[in-house]
Amino acid sequence: MALTRDFKETILARVARDPKFRRELLREGIESMLTGDIATAKTVLRDYINATVGFTELAEATHIPSKSLMRMLGPAGNPRADNLFVIVSFLQRREGVSFRLKAATR
Repeated sequence: MALTRDFKETILARVARDPKFRRELLREGIESMLTGDIATAKTVLRDYINATVGFTELAEATHIPSKSLMRMLGPAGNPRADNLFVIVSFLQRREGVSFRLKAATR
């Protein structure tokens, strides 16, 4: 399902005014990746990047061309683990947060 422009503008506005929401959006993207829901992870991370740093600044920081970043986080993208970790590491540093894994029983 394609997101509407209003939805994307709502996310952008909320990220700009609510630091807790912004951090939780990043956390959700990382958690989705770690649980194997790569499609959701890519969507959430793409929304987070668009609403915060942008692909141009991310490209400069990660030394990965912006078009490659956009493709790998797109619906048909297949990002390599090393690229994902470089991206996540930069986003955490920029946001000023560090997420840690905690074992959970099922």
